[in-house]
Amino acid sequence: MVNDESKKEVPPGEPAARDAANWANLTPSLELGEVPAEARNINVSGRRQTSPLQGFGRMWQKSYLVSLAGVEVTPQEVIAIWKEKFQSFWPEGNHFYGPLTGIAPGDVALLNLSMPGKLTLSTGVLVLYADEESFTFMTPEGHMFAAFITFSAFEDKDGNTAAKVHVLLRANDPIFEMGLAMGGHRKENRFWTHTMTALASHFRVPQPSVDIQVVCVDRRRQWRNAGNLRYNSALRSAAYMAASPFRAMRRKSPR
Repeated sequence: MVNDESKKEVPPGEPAARDAANWANLTPSLELGEVPAEARNINVSGRRQTSPLQGFGRMWQKSYLVSLAGVEVTPQEVIAIWKEKFQSFWPEGNHFYGPLTGIAPGDVALLNLSMPGKLTLSTGVLVLYADEESFTFMTPEGHMFAAFITFSAFEDKDGNTAAKVHVLLRANDPIFEMGLAMGGHRKENRFWTHTMTALASHFRVPQPSVDIQVVCVDRRRQWRNAGNLRYNSALRSAAYMAASPFRAMRRKSPR
């Protein structure tokens, strides 16, 4: 009797083989390829990935939804454009340095974000999952949030294509937790509202409106993770900027 392995069924709960290529192959630490000269890579290489389980603060679930009503575009077309022009939808002063090939599972991208006090915060993301209708980022140690961020497009109940950002997050450490309480939530809401409005405007949606849903799903703070503070990307970015004059002097000084 021939043992035909190809006819075995996939056990319940195991991902189908056809989905395997959509997931990143996680490694012990993040590594970047070639980095643009203008990008700052001081908080990504060598860092581990973090999920909300490894974060410090309260856990929040947030969603930002915009309808593309009146526009003949498929969810797949929306995601293709979103991946191709990802940074162009962000507020001015924020930069996403990803591979030239686009957004694919396993890619690591640098983020240089505009913060109060003229601080440029250097951090990054890992592309955990990507297919034709969605893609998901996972954050590294030191990022503002320990988070999963999912970008998707789908057909809503009215038959219109809609686009959505869904975020599950905890502040990574006590300082970022205080930042959220002192206006960080409002700043994040403005960031994603701008992004979704810009995406809808790209598809010529007249006067797009972004629906925001915010829920605190766990009010407990995980004090066992307070030590995440040692990787705080804001503190490390500020120290890097403060040392810029000394680095410039070192480069100019004769050997």
